[in-house]
Amino acid sequence: MKRETEVTRVADEPDLRSETGLTSHVSRFTPFEGQTFRGASAFARYASLVKLPHTVFALPFALLGVLAAARVAPLTLRTVGLVVIAFSAARFAAMGFNRIADRVYDERNPRTRDREIPRGLIAVEAATAAVAAASIVFIIAAGLLNSLCLVLSPVALAWILAYSYAKQFTHWPHVWLGLSLAIAPVGGWLAVTGRWSEPWWLLLAIALAVLSWVAGFDVFYALADERFDREAGLGSAAVRLGQSRAILFGKLLHGVTIPALLLFGWGAGFGLWYMMGVGVAAAIIVYEHQLVKPGDLSRLNAAFFTMNGVMSLVVFGFAVVDRVVGR
Repeated sequence: MKRETEVTRVADEPDLRSETGLTSHVSRFTPFEGQTFRGASAFARYASLVKLPHTVFALPFALLGVLAAARVAPLTLRTVGLVVIAFSAARFAAMGFNRIADRVYDERNPRTRDREIPRGLIAVEAATAAVAAASIVFIIAAGLLNSLCLVLSPVALAWILAYSYAKQFTHWPHVWLGLSLAIAPVGGWLAVTGRWSEPWWLLLAIALAVLSWVAGFDVFYALADERFDREAGLGSAAVRLGQSRAILFGKLLHGVTIPALLLFGWGAGFGLWYMMGVGVAAAIIVYEHQLVKPGDLSRLNAAFFTMNGVMSLVVFGFAVVDRVVGR
């Protein structure tokens, strides 16, 4: 059963210091992470480790790529099933690896110290084995789709795993994450067709839409860790630009998302229903931006978790209606 992430308001809270001497500041309106699922079962622990409900962010876009490709190549339930398996396995591997790579920082950060590895609920060795198993499942599923997906699967896997180290050498890990999730709709298309899109820019448009959308909301999410990231020597837009300009940067990224979605829909042959869905998505993004303001992150969780999950489902749902009604 899902437990909502708590938001704790701390006024005039003293700094907390880890055993290493690194200052971890608990800021006003700092979002704290708890387990996503209650219970001590293996399912609850591993589902919390990889934040299973967050699959809703990008899976609809993977399926959007599948849906668009169905106009130019035959689509089977087997293909859809393999895409879901491949995507879920890749995401599990990426999230699990991120928790392993970040465990030292997670132990020191008040926001993340309750994650499963810092608390000892999952051993590093067990998490590593799970990541390896998920990676193998991903490559097998890709190979069962077609030869092109098989060849590209190690490249995609290497990219999404490497994201975990991006913030150690760049202030723009948000863009790296965005490109990682942008692989989803491209992979969905390639899974059905086995070849690049015609026109050539079609997949670039949907990749740009997902990249800018994900990077934008990740900029917002990283605001909560600005103080910690500075002290730990980690990079983010908030560290590089400051809170106000980082929020502006996130909004500018989202300003790219909607035109890119419209361009993709036009090139893929979607009609009025799809365009309406993009319009609703634009309204959701505008509302999301009202929830996060410089100096007030009290509604950050609502912006990140709820609204972004709704947005991806809206775009895909309207796309499905468009295909059904447009037949």
